[in-house]
Amino acid sequence: MLMPKKIRYRKVQRGTLKGRSKGAREVYFGEFGLQAIDPGWVTAQQIESVRVTLTRKLKKVGQVFLRVFPDKPVTKKPAETRMGKGKGAVELWVSPVKRGRVMFEISGLEEAEAKKVLHMAACKLPIRTRIVKRETPLAQPVVAQSVDKPVVGADHDQK
Repeated sequence: MLMPKKIRYRKVQRGTLKGRSKGAREVYFGEFGLQAIDPGWVTAQQIESVRVTLTRKLKKVGQVFLRVFPDKPVTKKPAETRMGKGKGAVELWVSPVKRGRVMFEISGLEEAEAKKVLHMAACKLPIRTRIVKRETPLAQPVVAQSVDKPVVGADHDQK
């Protein structure tokens, strides 16, 4: 299960998920991605479930990129406990996802197959999502041409 190795504070406040995501709104690493339409918390178990689904369908053909990480602890008091006596223990870890955030990316598949695989992954999430495509195609590696440098002292020989 995903969780941070080390954190500054054991327990944090719930916070709000107003507005749009500031970053990670475009597909950056892969060719196709899953973008959040609604805000919400995605738990570590849900992220792992999506990861397993994507890797099983992609096999060795494609790559999976996770763009979310559960770094927010959620606390819960035990059942049938009276109010008060402090905050409960950490129950699970979540990743707060705002509107517009690209959560998962894949590469190495055709468009029809990628949409099918991402739809299966989207069914495992508690928030509404949409499938987005990379706007600019992945750049091919540019091979620099070798430039012959003039040899020092070569001008004297040609005169």
